[in-house]
Amino acid sequence: MVLSITGELDLASAPLLQSAIESTELASAPMVVLDLQELKFIDSTGLRVLLAAHERSQARGQDFALTRGSEQVQRLLSITRVAEHLRIIGSPDELLV
Repeated sequence: MVLSITGELDLASAPLLQSAIESTELASAPMVVLDLQELKFIDSTGLRVLLAAHERSQARGQDFALTRGSEQVQRLLSITRVAEHLRIIGSPDELLV
């Protein structure tokens, strides 16, 4: 299952993603990809939700990956060293081969 995240992932929008992560549809998927290609901004709240999504997927036995986001998003993932612990791919299509 691919969740495309656009715009900003911050204090105001993070609960929407958290809700999607908790959905029963997502729980039954063998793989979860958070598509960040259209994500322009992320703050610490959004980062926490990404990490929670990864942990939740691991607990469910699902594969998990993120696509690359904007320069700001990638910079935050790099500075916080989160990128070292999550699988980051170029596009969701990479996993369909």
